[in-house]
Amino acid sequence: MITRREFLKDAVLGLASVMILPRKNWSSFVPISQEERLGRVTVGMAEVKNKPDADSITISKVYEDTIVPWVHDVVGWQPLRHNQRWVETPQGYIWAPYLQPVKNIPNEAIKLLPQTSLGTGMWAEVTIPYVDIILANPPARSPWLQEDQTPRLYYSQVFWIDQTKQDEQGQTWYRVNERYGYGDLFWAKAEAFRPLSRDEIAPINPDVGDKRIIVNIAYQTLSCFEGKNEVYFAFVSTGIQEDMFGNRTPQWETPLGIRPIWRKLISVHMSGGSTGGGYDLPGVSWTSLFEGNGVAIHSTFWHNNFGEEMSHGCVNCSPDDAKWIFRWTNPVVSYDPGDLTVGMPGGTRVEVIDS
Repeated sequence: MITRREFLKDAVLGLASVMILPRKNWSSFVPISQEERLGRVTVGMAEVKNKPDADSITISKVYEDTIVPWVHDVVGWQPLRHNQRWVETPQGYIWAPYLQPVKNIPNEAIKLLPQTSLGTGMWAEVTIPYVDIILANPPARSPWLQEDQTPRLYYSQVFWIDQTKQDEQGQTWYRVNERYGYGDLFWAKAEAFRPLSRDEIAPINPDVGDKRIIVNIAYQTLSCFEGKNEVYFAFVSTGIQEDMFGNRTPQWETPLGIRPIWRKLISVHMSGGSTGGGYDLPGVSWTSLFEGNGVAIHSTFWHNNFGEEMSHGCVNCSPDDAKWIFRWTNPVVSYDPGDLTVGMPGGTRVEVIDS
């Protein structure tokens, strides 16, 4: 097994080349270890600094989907931003919101899928930085597929797998079904996906009756309470209240008030907005809807800027935080079918405040 020291030594040599490479070419240059924490660049380009300071010298640049070793979390300086978190890499420092925390954990392929009420299939999570996909039923229907020439699925996304096949080289492929999407089906290599177990979806503290969530827009935080006791805390990203020009964006704001969770889904395709300001996101996991227009608490793989407003109204959480909240809140959702809608008075109350 490669040691941490050996990994970082090799990574320094590899990063000297990968820093200037375009998308899709990282894997030939950077050694990847299952034990190491990694970062995936989520923006078109990010600068690598010689200090955790936006005003320091730029050593090099990294581009979207580049994978870098995540050595340490440090506090630095990024003017005019709330987030002052930086990531130390062997090559230099990158502002943390530009890096999705990922790991590289390949999986053994499952040849025979289980039977469920939904038919043959299983829920599975992507456990490698990304996996390229092939559209199984062209032409593309989803806007994100029509716009992306090299479509991929990313670490922490969850999908329904409903078929398997082997190619001439003996490689096992899974068919990925976007059950609540536009009808697109994909083929992807099986080792990218970890089957979810029923135990890991089991409810947390189901016997506690008095549960509530407070989302504080002013501080970009979420707190879970059992009675008067705070049992969970997380930084989140709520709806953007102003655009880059300082204009109010009421259509993107997270609505204030108290509302119950009325639907929960293990995974859902989210889309909305308009051209230029819209979004289209497959495989959004651990989704808890609490407002009639689709506002939800959910997992986020496309940024790591928790603590600042980033969304079009939803409450963005890290995958781990969203999953804990999903399991803890009511209504309780089972593995099969992984989707539940309830009538009033609904489930756990979500109170959104701005103070």
